[in-house]
Amino acid sequence: MLGVLALVALLGAFSFALGFLVMIAAMVAVWVLPPWRWFARLGATFGAFLLLTVGSGLGGQLDNSGTGKADAKARDEGDASASVIATSPTASKPPKAADYTGKPLDEAEKLARSAGYTTGGHDAAEENRAVVMWSGWTVCFQKADTTAKTIDFAAVKTAEPCPEQDGGPLPWPKMPDVVGATYNTAVQDLKRAGIGLDRITLDDVYLDIDTPTAEDAAANGDEWRVCFQSPDEKTKVTSTTAVRLDLGKWTDADLVQRCPSAKDTTYKVPANIPDHGSDNSTTGSGGSTGGGSSSSSGGSTSGGSAGTVHPGSFCSPPGAAGVTEAGTPMVCGPGTDGRNRWRSA
Repeated sequence: MLGVLALVALLGAFSFALGFLVMIAAMVAVWVLPPWRWFARLGATFGAFLLLTVGSGLGGQLDNSGTGKADAKARDEGDASASVIATSPTASKPPKAADYTGKPLDEAEKLARSAGYTTGGHDAAEENRAVVMWSGWTVCFQKADTTAKTIDFAAVKTAEPCPEQDGGPLPWPKMPDVVGATYNTAVQDLKRAGIGLDRITLDDVYLDIDTPTAEDAAANGDEWRVCFQSPDEKTKVTSTTAVRLDLGKWTDADLVQRCPSAKDTTYKVPANIPDHGSDNSTTGSGGSTGGGSSSSSGGSTSGGSAGTVHPGSFCSPPGAAGVTEAGTPMVCGPGTDGRNRWRSA
């Protein structure tokens, strides 16, 4: 019986429920089987309760000790993992900011803000101008702080070239010397200098030759020559600089193959004068050696009849009269551009 009571303590140390059931069975056996006196049975009952309590306590201490070790082990593993993450250079490094160079400043600002950055902007040129309309500027450089989540844009106005470095001078192209060159050669020189053809305005130098379009000049690029240019050679061509080429045209068949001394001061060649080739034909540009009237299809210098003229062509002097090939009377007077042109009488 005493062995059964000892078994209660042992089983209680591993399982409280099993020990409790064995204790109940032992109590029944103590009160029924042995011929013990009542105080011995009462003592055995109390001892069984005590043994169960002691055994359960020992079992709880063992369980708590195991749990504590497991918790300590988990904490150690967690600290080791945290240490590895903290010492790993790739895990602690923030992601690199996107590259916004070449984008409009307002678009770059929106994209950077959507990525969580605080943005700023300044002039990339040495002028240090105030950036007012962000939509009219283009990003040249950027400086990002991924830790502080800030990014600063250096930009220039949309039509401007980026400097070589932030705060440097703008690398504006310089006007080449194209005077005397054919149109084709001048175009190549301008392209090499970084000046686009969309920046160029064409004009003529003769009063009786209409201004060619870029397509017309390109179609006969070896016949058109540059007589005057604006701006002068080595002048910086900025976004506001007006580039103009004044063209003259002649071929091997023309009597005069040179530019005039000044713009709009002479006629090309009086080859279309009605009496050209006769005894009183002109021998110069707009002059007469035979005493007859000096005129051309573009105008007259004597104030009389200019013969056959072309509507809309430049003319001189004001008030001169002429007729078209169809016989329509024309008069020389100011046109819509303020220059004298042939128009209906």
